[in-house]
Amino acid sequence: MRQKLFFTGLIVMFALSAIGHFGHWDMTAQFIISAIAIIFVAGFLGKATESVAHYAGQRLGGFLNATFGNAAELIIAIFLVKEGLFDMVKASITGSIIGNLLLVLGLSVLLGGLKYKVQTYNIKLAEHNGSLMILAVIALFVPAVFIKMEKFSIDEDKLLSIAVACILIVCYLLWLVFSMITHKDMLSDEVMNADHGEEPAWSKMTSIIMLVVATVMVAFTSEWLVHTLDTFTHKFGLSELFVGAFVIAIVGNAAEHSAAIMLAMKNKIGAAVEIAIGSSLQIALFVAPVLILVSILFNHNSFMDIVFSPIELTAIGVSVFIAKSVNKDGSTNWYEGVLLLMLYVILGFAFYLV
Repeated sequence: MRQKLFFTGLIVMFALSAIGHFGHWDMTAQFIISAIAIIFVAGFLGKATESVAHYAGQRLGGFLNATFGNAAELIIAIFLVKEGLFDMVKASITGSIIGNLLLVLGLSVLLGGLKYKVQTYNIKLAEHNGSLMILAVIALFVPAVFIKMEKFSIDEDKLLSIAVACILIVCYLLWLVFSMITHKDMLSDEVMNADHGEEPAWSKMTSIIMLVVATVMVAFTSEWLVHTLDTFTHKFGLSELFVGAFVIAIVGNAAEHSAAIMLAMKNKIGAAVEIAIGSSLQIALFVAPVLILVSILFNHNSFMDIVFSPIELTAIGVSVFIAKSVNKDGSTNWYEGVLLLMLYVILGFAFYLV
């Protein structure tokens, strides 16, 4: 019954979003409908990914959840880059990182912790995740300091941005090799790999087809949402920073929200952490660098550099600090989830007032 209602809502909202876009409805109405449609589509994407993950294994499944969960954000960001809205793209990257580290992980730890007193996962994975999160902060902090303080020329700015972007992509790809091939056993999780007797939603081939269909639907709804942002932002007097960091990030994170929380409530906190922290790392070490390279392909004269504002760097830095502190021992409880969520609320108020 629930599944029927979900798919009915998915089809209805996707159709309304398409009609609103091509029928040139009021921009505010278009924004609201498109945002709701993306939440449904992201949920569909999460279901398809979880079904594929059943056949691929939990470790690879967590990676797939993070990757396809980020599909909505990546596609939205590419359309924003194409429109030259670089500040909003950087804000959405910031929002994705802090949203996954604080909101997605916070809700997962809180709701999982209310059901299970203490949840544990591989401490080696926690240590490596912490090191990678620190690398992500350093990689964003160093260019901002050098480019601003040394007053680099446009060419020097471009060269450093491209160099750092390429290095981060290589670092992320090597992490995948390390975590999924050479040191796969060391980072495995017994709870994540346990067979809970759950049946996948669809067959293997159907799951793959559903994954492709969901990704295509995300692409369409993302474009329709981006089309409304400029008018919506000006109409309600919201800053690009707040819209990018919170509105777009929350909508785009819908798939991770549902998947990570459901796994945590099944006592699979390792898989939930893999989605939340893995998604943040993927955004910082892969998606952001790719968007920098994509911006150069779209327009050789104007490009998105890797320099984030002090506000964005502060938000990312404090989020990484508390997330690393909470997860360093490989165990979680509900109060740690509260701490993560409280910081997210604090940052939300601060961003809204900018």
